[in-house]
Amino acid sequence: MNMEEMLAQAQRAAETIQKQMGDAQAKLDEIEVEGTAGGGLVKVRATARGRILGVSIDESMMKPEEKQMVEDLVTAAFNDARDRADRVSAEEMEKIQQGAGIPAGFKLPGM
Repeated sequence: MNMEEMLAQAQRAAETIQKQMGDAQAKLDEIEVEGTAGGGLVKVRATARGRILGVSIDESMMKPEEKQMVEDLVTAAFNDARDRADRVSAEEMEKIQQGAGIPAGFKLPGM
């Protein structure tokens, strides 16, 4: 194989990987995760890319004296959802990389 053929093959491989990564990013927008806090009193739904879809607060928390606790629980639920989204995202990206023959732990530019 000459140099020109090798470069063409590398270009095709790069284009395939780029398409797969774009497909994976789109898939992450469709995967939902839920973060919870306070034993489920506060829930945050998000996509695996971290876009917040909704917040649910149990009615028992709707008292003025519970305001600070509700704020703390919303923060904790958001962070839980973010952690779950990060894990799902990393798992999906790892699948794509393995499928493309990219070594584990290799960071692609822009990802």
